[in-house]
Amino acid sequence: MFKSTFDFWIDKYFYRPRYKEMLISMLLSPFTLIYTLIVYIKPKLSKPEKFKVPVISVGNLVLGGSGKTPLVKAIFNEFSNDFKTFIILRGYKRSSKGMLKVALQGEILSSVQASGDEAMEYALSLKNANVIVSENRKTAINEAINLGAKLIILDDGFGKFDIFKFNILLKSNPEPIIKLPIPSGAYRYPISFYKYADFIPDQSDIIKTMYISNRTQNMLLVTAIANPMRLKNVFGECIGIRFFKDHYKFKKEELEKLIKSYNADSLLVTMKDYVKIKDFGLNISLLELKTEISTKFKKELLNFIQNYN
Repeated sequence: MFKSTFDFWIDKYFYRPRYKEMLISMLLSPFTLIYTLIVYIKPKLSKPEKFKVPVISVGNLVLGGSGKTPLVKAIFNEFSNDFKTFIILRGYKRSSKGMLKVALQGEILSSVQASGDEAMEYALSLKNANVIVSENRKTAINEAINLGAKLIILDDGFGKFDIFKFNILLKSNPEPIIKLPIPSGAYRYPISFYKYADFIPDQSDIIKTMYISNRTQNMLLVTAIANPMRLKNVFGECIGIRFFKDHYKFKKEELEKLIKSYNADSLLVTMKDYVKIKDFGLNISLLELKTEISTKFKKELLNFIQNYN
């Protein structure tokens, strides 16, 4: 289904609030206070466990997408030749439960339904990918170590305060106007939790290059990512734009209808969308994002890895 009116209102509430949205935020403040107190207790009650190999976490404080996946890819590409690297994530919206090995040394061991779209994106787009999904990150870390891991990257692992790790925190762009935790604002953790970050990249630390493969004259942009406005630079190149809910499971018939209704030559999709529709037999234009990290960023990570003991 397309993004509903409620979804767009939520975006407005968090990022473009006016009088009505600000009033609702104030009315929700008692619930926000309770939530904030609970969240504040969490790191104080957690004793971080240090594993045999270094663990790097890529996370954020805000609901929705902030570029975690491209950065995880960039870190994997930077270090996987020197250190056998595993990516571990929860596997949001997957059909399976428990721990699942999605890819080992580039061999795909799972379906996209069982792994979730983000895990399969890593498995398909990274050379010699090692990917595990698990609700219990510690269990997955131990399994990765048993499989020979020398470096582990946690996708969205900031909140795992019981794991000793190098915390990278990404800032949302744009940042929410109301800088309060949910439900009053869009923050999963209080903004003061940036103090737990080991590194907060700025714009110069992450170099992004966006390009389109199999570009056609009449492309229809169809995407189910958390923050589709990150793709605004290509809106003008498309004959139409359709946003779906984050992690939406596409159906071949509905995409065929969209292609016909717009008289499109191809569907323009991100890699996260592509992994779910690659077997549909449709003409796909792929929007790919190449991400690299700055020399300063590399030094921070390498210093953590080399001095880990």
